[in-house]
Amino acid sequence: MVDPAVILEILERIAAVPAGSTVTVPLGPGGHDEATHTLSAWCARTGNELVGIRDGAVTVRRGRAPDPLAGVEDGRLPGTRLWMYTNFDCNLACDYCCARSSPQTARRALGIDRIRRLAAEAVESGVSELILTGGEPFLLPDLDELVAVCTAALPTTLLTNGMLFRGHRLERLRRMDRTRLTLQISLDSTTPEVHDSHRGKGSWERAVAGIRIAQDEGFRVRVAATLPAAQTHELEPFHKYLDSLGIDPVDQVIRALAHRGNADTGIELTVESLVPEVTVTAEGVYWHPIGADDTDQLVTAEIFPLATAIDEVRRRFADQRARADAASQWFPCA
Repeated sequence: MVDPAVILEILERIAAVPAGSTVTVPLGPGGHDEATHTLSAWCARTGNELVGIRDGAVTVRRGRAPDPLAGVEDGRLPGTRLWMYTNFDCNLACDYCCARSSPQTARRALGIDRIRRLAAEAVESGVSELILTGGEPFLLPDLDELVAVCTAALPTTLLTNGMLFRGHRLERLRRMDRTRLTLQISLDSTTPEVHDSHRGKGSWERAVAGIRIAQDEGFRVRVAATLPAAQTHELEPFHKYLDSLGIDPVDQVIRALAHRGNADTGIELTVESLVPEVTVTAEGVYWHPIGADDTDQLVTAEIFPLATAIDEVRRRFADQRARADAASQWFPCA
């Protein structure tokens, strides 16, 4: 039996702390199992939470611990989407590439065997969308096979600079499933000068041509722009231009330049400031695709099982939010 004095002390001390805070009280003599049963029942009746009994003391939380993932939009919960870096080499050397990709970058490909397993385990883990990125995926000779593995499992988005839709690469594109695949093509300005200053001479014209080819081939096309943070509010001309290309407003993605990878400037994005997007590369599982070439965002080097990696990202995110909530608790001064 639990000494009634223990209950009285818990009551007195818990009344002086804010909701969500904990108190720890010496338990005194008695059996652990009996104390657990009695205190669990008392907490259930009073709307509090038994955190645990350890080293002769009981810890109780005032009220119930909030769900740290509550309030996160369903579409942004970690593990809703799975990003995969198919490769890191690229036909361009953009001066703000977060993945440090270029023609000289090592390929570091995931490969079809790992992508096949990831796609299958993604379905089992409740993932609703797969996203393939690079590097430039169209440099891969088996890209149509990689995409087929993914679209057979889940709706898939493929990020590309849109510049390589010709010859055998165009034939690979034509073999992809138009009903399950969205192409996301990068375009950073309404004019060639600005876009080309970051991505290379002639890249704007070829990207626009790529958008039109993809549309003519019957694919859904999303256009994504990377702009300096100071310019992200000056969007009306950009949206009007994308409208003129026939890009649906929901498929017009504007993002601020991040200070990652090759970028010398941009907004600072850290694990603490980002809602995670589970991202897999040949090196492991990362917090977010924006930092998939940076060790500070590496979650685990173990890619499989995928469910374990997703659970670890969710656990860390929940702990991070819980710490932030605890840090902002009201402190009773009177």
